[in-house]
Amino acid sequence: MYIIAKKDIKDFIMNKITIIGTGSVGSTIAYTLTATNIASEIVMIDVNDKKAMGEALDIRQGTPFCAPCSIYAGSYADAKDSDIVIITSGVARKPGQTRLDLAQINVDILKSIIPQITKYAPDATYVIVSNPVDILTYTFCKCSGIPEERIIGSGTILDTARLRSRLAEYFSLSQQNVHAYVLGEHGDTSVIPWSTANISNVPVMEYSKSFTKPGIIVPDLSIEEVEDYVRKSGARVIERKGATFYAVSMSVCHICKCLLSGIDTTMTVSTMLHGEYGIDDVCMSLLTVVGHKGAHNKVMLPLTEGEIKALHKSSESLKNIIRQTKI
Repeated sequence: MYIIAKKDIKDFIMNKITIIGTGSVGSTIAYTLTATNIASEIVMIDVNDKKAMGEALDIRQGTPFCAPCSIYAGSYADAKDSDIVIITSGVARKPGQTRLDLAQINVDILKSIIPQITKYAPDATYVIVSNPVDILTYTFCKCSGIPEERIIGSGTILDTARLRSRLAEYFSLSQQNVHAYVLGEHGDTSVIPWSTANISNVPVMEYSKSFTKPGIIVPDLSIEEVEDYVRKSGARVIERKGATFYAVSMSVCHICKCLLSGIDTTMTVSTMLHGEYGIDDVCMSLLTVVGHKGAHNKVMLPLTEGEIKALHKSSESLKNIIRQTKI
C-alpha cells in the first residue's frame, strides 16, 4: 500500500489549493497546477478515496521535474488554511444533455459539500467549475455564507477563449491580438457583444479593410458560424472523446494564478449580479476584475441596446432554472 505523506511545511507554503472532485477535470486541474508551479500544496478530496490517492500519487511522482509541490489525497479537515478551493464534483454531462439538465442533481451534491468544506476553509476563495456552473455558483452564494467576492464560477472564461481562438484562426493572427468576450450564461443563451470585439483596437468587422498594402486576402467573417462554434464546442468534444477537461483546466488554472497574484486581471467569470445592465439576483458572466481580493469589481462594457436585451434573455433563462430547482 502506497501512503502519500502530508508534510508539515507551513513555514514555506505559499499557495495552498484544495480540489474537491478528482474526476477528469479535477485531476487535470491538479496536474496543471503542479506543472505550471501555481500551487505549492494541493489537497485532493473525493468520495472515492482510492481514486483521489491514485491521482495524487501519479502526479506526485512527476514533481521532481517541476517546482516543489506537496500533493496528497485528504479529507475536508485537510483543506484548512487553503487559499483557494476548487469544486469540480458532480455528475458529468452526457452526449445530447444540456448543462441545465444537470441542475437539480448537481445542486444537491453541492449543497451536501458546502457545510463540510466551509467549516474548515472559511477564508478561502471558492472557484466553482461543475455544471451548470451559473446555477451552482448561485447556489453557493445563497447557501454558504461566504462573501460574494470570494465566490467565482468559471462561467464563460472558456467560451471567451474559444471565441478568441476561432477569430485568431479566421484571421491567421496570434490570439493575443484578439479582444472579444462571451457574456451571460455558460450555455445556449450566451452573448457575444460584437460591438466591442476588436483586433488590435480595430473593430472585427473592419479589420480586413484596414491594411495599407493591397492584395492581402482575409476571409469574410461569418458571425453565425463563429457563434455556433463557440456554443457547440463543448458538446462536440464530448461527442468525440466523452468529456472536456484540458481547456477547462487551463482556464481554471488561469483564474487561480490571477487570484494568487498581486495584479488585477479582467476576465469573464460568473458572479452574483446586483443591478448591472438592469439584471439582479442571478449569477452569470460579465467582464470582471479578479485579483488577490477575489472578484471585487466589474467592468461595464458599452453594449448596444440589442446586446443588453440578449443579456436579459440569458438571465431570464437562468432564473427559470433557478425557479424550478430546490436551492
